Amino acid sequence: MVQLLQVPAVQVWRSRERKNRVDCTTRRTGLLGLVVFLISTLGRAGVAGQYVSGVRLVEVYATVTDSAGQPVRGLHAADFSVTDEGVPQAITAFATGDVPLALALAVDRSFSMAGRALASEKAGARALIEALRPADQIMVIAIGSQTEVVAPLGGDHAAAAGAVAGLEPWGTTPLYDAARAAVAAIATARGRRALVLLSDGRDRYSTLTADELIDEARRGDVIVYPVAIGSRRPPAFAELASVTGGRSFLVEKPARLSGVLETIARDLRAQYLLGYAPPAADGRWHSIQVDVNRRNVRVRARDGYVASRD
Repeated sequence: MVQLLQVPAVQVWRSRERKNRVDCTTRRTGLLGLVVFLISTLGRAGVAGQYVSGVRLVEVYATVTDSAGQPVRGLHAADFSVTDEGVPQAITAFATGDVPLALALAVDRSFSMAGRALASEKAGARALIEALRPADQIMVIAIGSQTEVVAPLGGDHAAAAGAVAGLEPWGTTPLYDAARAAVAAIATARGRRALVLLSDGRDRYSTLTADELIDEARRGDVIVYPVAIGSRRPPAFAELASVTGGRSFLVEKPARLSGVLETIARDLRAQYLLGYAPPAADGRWHSIQVDVNRRNVRVRARDGYVASRD
């Protein structure tokens, strides 16, 4: 059964001061402790973890790449530094390796993508799904005049691939509205959450502006990988990736899309999980900075969170 995604009735705050009053929660502490415990217990290579029971933790997923864009592996907690509002924080939980993933794959199947572009999206999506680990969950979202979940979140990768294969061109592209709905759909999942968004980047008839989308995604704790297919990458794609800790791409030749999606899958397999106790429960926006004591590397991580008053 196809599920239509309704765009959440979220009031958009247009300034940092108003945004600081939004009451969000930092992510679930029990889940983080369970992930770290299970990974270390199962003895997966390169994984270390520490968790203090009963302490609420801020979770930050960091991707570290070298000058050639290749993932940097084998780092330890001592290699990272995290500041919260400029204040250094003690990393009390750390994991790397097979951290479970919940992935939303949003595919633009509007009429502007008909033909070769949609065929390339299907081929690339298949490559991405095949690169997932057995424990990873995936959902497939079709973007047209309406945003539809054509494969619900689960571990049936074959069903997800079949849903992608069955996509046909339809409708226009309220892209910003659809992206917000896709973020909201995967944000309720457990563990590490990511969204891969495939589109030509042309928005039509959205009620949401690009700035509003970025403002909401920044608070959603979902890593976003926007991929623009065509001759231009909209500025919103680069900023959307930057604030969530993801990475944006421009694919001018559709035949190269599969390689880009394999790169995203590789990055998702090499992320580091950092956790620390929030310094305050003040309901305010807190900026985060993650650094690594290595030269010529790049670190991508979300840029902040809203501290819960709970």
